[in-house]
Amino acid sequence: MSLFKHASEILQAKVNHFLNNVEDPSETLDLSYEKMISNLQDTKRHLADVYAEKVSLENQMASAQKAADKADADAKTALSANREDLARAELAQKQTQLQKVASLKEAHDTVAAQAQKLEDYERKLQDHIEQFRTRKEVMKAEMTAAQSEVKAGESLAGIGQGMDDASEAMRRVQDRTLKMESKATAMDGLIESGALSDPLDNRSQTDKEMDQVRSGSGVEDDLARLKAEMAKEKAEPSTDDSNKR
Repeated sequence: MSLFKHASEILQAKVNHFLNNVEDPSETLDLSYEKMISNLQDTKRHLADVYAEKVSLENQMASAQKAADKADADAKTALSANREDLARAELAQKQTQLQKVASLKEAHDTVAAQAQKLEDYERKLQDHIEQFRTRKEVMKAEMTAAQSEVKAGESLAGIGQGMDDASEAMRRVQDRTLKMESKATAMDGLIESGALSDPLDNRSQTDKEMDQVRSGSGVEDDLARLKAEMAKEKAEPSTDDSNKR
């Protein structure tokens, strides 16, 4: 190992140690959550822009179709007045407007598809953020409890200085977990595009499909059970009445 490489590794180790000491894990979690909310707001703004473009194209299509219909009506009027030259001109204008409608419709279909993708992405991102928020609150609660327990142990045992290493080790483990969460957030775009699997969901595709089957089956079983219980409750009074008679 060269002298410069060794010095670089020592410097990097000192920097990492400093960052680990000054970083507040709770603040890091909250910052990650705020960044995810910011990404969601950006997505909503992009979706609003796409919708505005979609409506604009629809208005232009309606206007061009109206112009084509007017040109067709004017062509009929011109023919009625024996002005075939004017009728031809109006029909040429009609074809121009119809071509415009076709071009606008093609653009509209493309924008509509983009809007649908953004809607799907927004919905998935909201679900992802909610999952992260729940995990964040759980981790913060566990972290607070753990830190309180360590401090209580230090006070009772009177070995606060001796527990520093254990506390530092716990914080470093928590920091590694937070780094993984930050990495998951940074890769969110790849996850939503399908290039990578969701790091929050470790199930295989088969497991996911089986969970869906089990969920659907459970609902149907509960529904059948409730129907059977209700039918039994209705049948019992009738049976008692028949016995009395």
